[in-house]
Amino acid sequence: MPRPREPLINRTSAVDAAIRIIDTEGLDSFSLPRLARELGVRAPSLYHHFADKSEILAAVSRTIAGATVMPRKPADPQKWVDWLVQLALNFRTAILRHRHAAPILLQFPPREELTHLYEEVAAYLEHCGVPRHLHVRILDGMEKLSVSATVSEALRPHATRRSIFPGVDSATHPTLARAVADNPLTPKQLFEATVRAFLAGTLASDSALA
Repeated sequence: MPRPREPLINRTSAVDAAIRIIDTEGLDSFSLPRLARELGVRAPSLYHHFADKSEILAAVSRTIAGATVMPRKPADPQKWVDWLVQLALNFRTAILRHRHAAPILLQFPPREELTHLYEEVAAYLEHCGVPRHLHVRILDGMEKLSVSATVSEALRPHATRRSIFPGVDSATHPTLARAVADNPLTPKQLFEATVRAFLAGTLASDSALA
């Protein structure tokens, strides 16, 4: 049988199919044979584009994180915190679109593949007058905070996603139950408040050491 003029698959279509499988069937259902069936090819064909399953999952991580929308930069440089908070919220949105795939970001952190995005953020921080010695502290902390918080949220069962402490019982945990009852924030608002607290703490600790 003659070889087709156009390749039956490419890296982009394979990664898109992998995300589709993970979204609909779960991460445990993903395998190279399953991906090959989805693409209508034999599993060995995938090795023309990827070394192994790990390389595909790394590409999935990169694709999902790379879909984060970069917010418009405010004209007022004093609003850099608001801009960074919105970026974190956009990252959260991108990850929560693919809840089943969220753990992949822990196994294959996208930092090395998205260095150009970190460069853009660092350039904006510099433009806004944020002290350069704080840039790595901010970038590293924002990534760790955003990834861990969002992946944790993504993995929660559907029935408890809107509950901050789903296992709290007023009889057994009266103090915590009262705190939960008085909390007015949604999970999204709590995430935003946590990011703002981190940034405020970073600036405050730097001022205290000055």
